[in-house]
Amino acid sequence: MLATIDKHHVNGNSMFGDIPDGMQQVQFGMGCFWGAERILWKLDGVYVTSVGYAGGTHPSPDYRLVCSGSTGHAEMVHVVYDPKVISFEELLKVFFENHDPTQGNRQGNDRGTQYRSAIYTYTDAQMSAAKEAAKRYEEAYGRSVTTEIREAPKYYPAEDYHQQYLAKNPQGYCMHGPTGVTCPIPERAPA
Repeated sequence: MLATIDKHHVNGNSMFGDIPDGMQQVQFGMGCFWGAERILWKLDGVYVTSVGYAGGTHPSPDYRLVCSGSTGHAEMVHVVYDPKVISFEELLKVFFENHDPTQGNRQGNDRGTQYRSAIYTYTDAQMSAAKEAAKRYEEAYGRSVTTEIREAPKYYPAEDYHQQYLAKNPQGYCMHGPTGVTCPIPERAPA
């Protein structure tokens, strides 16, 4: 693990300790992880976020290696959330509406496999919901969604200076925000 500081810079919660009972986790890749993390840590119901690398083949990726394109890792935000406060479907809405999931291995000016759109899930229900949402957003965007959706691989926390970067550097680079494409969350029959 490259990160040595465990406490989230914004909310003080443990980023790498045990996940509290009742919480769930997911990994989101939305291009550069700095802006993506800021969008996600601000959501009610998100307990903690961290940034890191996942989805590649190198056993110990770091920023330099990942940016070289040789490891296959994506820049990811690991999100721990309380499903009693924010649903997975609500997180998917934020994910699909705050980056362009149709751009393949890039987001805006950022190009390379590390900037791909990705959802790495921890449960079968998350997997199903992510695939359903991708289909809805493909219709909404009017072009193919390239988001990689798969079971969560090993997550490698990034270097300390990347964690909550935009809280520490408020004028730092960020290309995330609403795309203007929206899609309603489908209504579910009560269980």
